[in-house]
Amino acid sequence: QVQLVESGGGLVQPGGSLRLSCAASGIIFRLYDMGWYRQAPGKQREMIAVIPTGGSTNYADSVKGRFTISRDNAKNTVYLQMNSLKPDDTAVYYCNAVSSTNRRYVYWGQGTQVTVSP
Repeated sequence: QVQLVESGGGLVQPGGSLRLSCAASGIIFRLYDMGWYRQAPGKQREMIAVIPTGGSTNYADSVKGRFTISRDNAKNTVYLQMNSLKPDDTAVYYCNAVSSTNRRYVYWGQGTQVTVSP
């Protein structure tokens, strides 16, 4: 059974930082491209950051220079370090895993709420 479990969300003031974690089980983690997405109320889910098996990262323009995605294959975990947070970053953040060998295998976490408010 595949599980992606996010943690680290919460309430933070504008300008603050949070670090999200996503622990994966049931997959060969090193063979999966990992990503973070978010969905704000009334909006579509959007890609925030991805880190493929090869390690080269990609970010949405809205978070470039503020967010950093990383992965630890030994711990089956992907991280999202979020700095200089803004109210517009308020959303539910989801972890995503896509098999690099068969793109049909796609998994999502349950999401973690991030709220940026004074």
